[in-house]
Formats: sequence, C-alpha cells, structure tokens
Amino acid sequence: MTEGTARPGPDGALRCPWALSTEDYVAYHDEEWGRPVHGDDALYERLCLEAFQSGLSWITILRRREGFRRAFADFKISAVAAFTDADAERLLADPGIIRNRAKISATLANAKVLDTWSPGELDALIWSFAPDPAGRPVPRTLADVAAITPESTALSKELKKRGLRFVGPTTAYALMQACGLVDDHLQDCLARRA
Repeated sequence: MTEGTARPGPDGALRCPWALSTEDYVAYHDEEWGRPVHGDDALYERLCLEAFQSGLSWITILRRREGFRRAFADFKISAVAAFTDADAERLLADPGIIRNRAKISATLANAKVLDTWSPGELDALIWSFAPDPAGRPVPRTLADVAAITPESTALSKELKKRGLRFVGPTTAYALMQACGLVDDHLQDCLARRA
C-alpha cells in the first residue's frame, strides 16, 4: 500500500488515513467532512471552529464542539453579535472551549460584522469560491491534497476585505474542505462523492 493512500477502517472499508486514529475522526470523516454545508449560521460555526483549530489538532476542536456550541449560543450570528465584554470574559474562563483571547475576540468581532450582512450573503459569498470539480484532479494520496489553493487565497482576501478576522488562506481552505466546496476525500475512500 502506498504511503498516504486510503486505508481500511475498523469495518474494512477504505478511508482517508487521517480519519482512522480515533472513533471521533471516523464518524466525522464518514458523516460530515466534505459534505455540502449551507446556511449563514452553519458556515459561521465552521469558520469559527476552523479559526480555533489554527495551530492545534482538529481532534481538539472536534471533542469540544458541543462546548463551543453552548458557549457561543449555537453560533447564531445575531446572538453572538450581541455578546458583551462580560461575555468575552466568561468565554476566557470556559474550560469547554479553547480559551485563546485573540480567537475569541475574532469570533465575536466576526459575528458583529456578519450581523450587518443580508440573509444568505455569507453562504453565497463562500460558495461563490467553490472551484469547478471537473477542473480538479481526484487526490490519490494525502500528498495530492493542497493546504492552500488560489480559491482559498481569494476567499481569504475577500473575507478580510469585508472585515472578518482569523480567515487566512489555510483556514479558508480547511473550511472549503470541511463544508464540501471541494471533495478532498481520496480516490478510493468510501466517502468520496462520484
């Protein structure tokens, strides 16, 4: 078997190798990662979680996702936009999330910006950067999967131009992967869309 290719999971089905280290990853890989996500609040949540993941392992965020949802009002943009300085201090003391001042501050500031947008505007903007799948080669190994693409760089620039923070090209590409704008499941992976 070639390094970085799809590997058998606990049930024998082939999966992306990153998904096999924990049961949490297997479930996330099989049921969520790479599947299309729509809706402003849902995309705001993914954008926030990808920002919190920066510099950390995704499993750290995945295992605290319910804590994040409780702490950030289920990532309802209008609710988070109303958070105060007292809420920011509460979040810094919440052991159910990653207590990083810069990331918490960006999450709150981004909600305030997004709360001024029209309904559906975040969804439309993010999805407007989805590349044509016909123009993308199917990855055979992990080495074939990029960390940054021209589309993620352009998405990052546009989000920053509109006032959002903690949305660099790598975070933007992770969002694109997680939310199904691109299908980076490996060629032989059971979750690969046709």
